[in-house]
Amino acid sequence: MGMLDQKTVIVTGGARGIGLAIARRFVAEGARAVLADIDESAGKAAAAALGSAARFVRTDVGAAGDARNVVAEACGISGDLDILVNNAGIIHTADFLDIAEADFDRVLRVNLKGMFLMGQAAARQMVAQVKAGKPPGAIVNMSSINARVAIPNQVPYCISKGGVGQLTKVMALSLAPYGIRVNAIGPGSIMTDILKGVATDQAAKNRLLSRTPLGRIADPDEIASVAAFLASKEASYLTGETVYVDGGRLALNYTVPVKE
Repeated sequence: MGMLDQKTVIVTGGARGIGLAIARRFVAEGARAVLADIDESAGKAAAAALGSAARFVRTDVGAAGDARNVVAEACGISGDLDILVNNAGIIHTADFLDIAEADFDRVLRVNLKGMFLMGQAAARQMVAQVKAGKPPGAIVNMSSINARVAIPNQVPYCISKGGVGQLTKVMALSLAPYGIRVNAIGPGSIMTDILKGVATDQAAKNRLLSRTPLGRIADPDEIASVAAFLASKEASYLTGETVYVDGGRLALNYTVPVKE
C-alpha cells in the first residue's frame, strides 16, 4: 500500500512537466489521478501512459464552470475528492515597461484566478464531505521561489506567485476548522521543458548554478515527492506553509563557484 492508497486527486496542469511527475508519483502511491489540462492531446497521452488509475479532463482553470466540472468528474470516480494539486501555470516574457495589459491579465487568469477557482470548487466539495462525516482532504498549491525573489522580464508570473503565497494562507485559515490542510511548494530551478533551453546554453546554465548551492538543477520527481508528503497524513499538522524546494537558493546572499 502506498501512502495515498485509494485517494482521488486532481492535478491541474497535469499533462506535462511537474504536474505529470506529481500525477505519476501519486498513482505510484496508490491514488486515482484526474489530469486537468487545457492541452487535450498531451493530456490524453499522459493519462494513457499512467494507465487505468488516471483519466484526463480538459480544463480551463480560469473558467469557473470548468473548475466545477473537473471536481464533479473526479467525484464520479469514487464519490469523493481527497486531494487537489493546483499546478497549472503559464509565463509571458516582457519587461515591465513593455508588457501589454492583455498578457498581464492572461497570466494572472491562469496562475492566480485559476488557482482560486479550482481551490474554491475543490474546497466546497471537501467541506461537504467533512460535514458528512468523511475524512478531510488536502490541497497543494504550486508557488515558486519567484514569490520571494523576482525576474524583471517575468512581471505577471512573479506577481502571480506572490499572490499564491497569500492565497495559500487565506485558504488554510478558512479551511482549518474543517481539518482541510492547504500548503504550497515553491520550486527553484527544475528541469522542465521551459528550462531545457537554458540548460543547453552553458553561460545561462552557469548563471543559474552560481545561485544554487547544491550545484545542480532538480528533476520534477523531486517536487513530486514533496507534493506526495504534503498531501499525505505524514504532514497532518502542517498547513498554511510554503515549502521552498530550491537547492538552497533563497538562503544564498552571494554566489557559489560553478563546477565545470
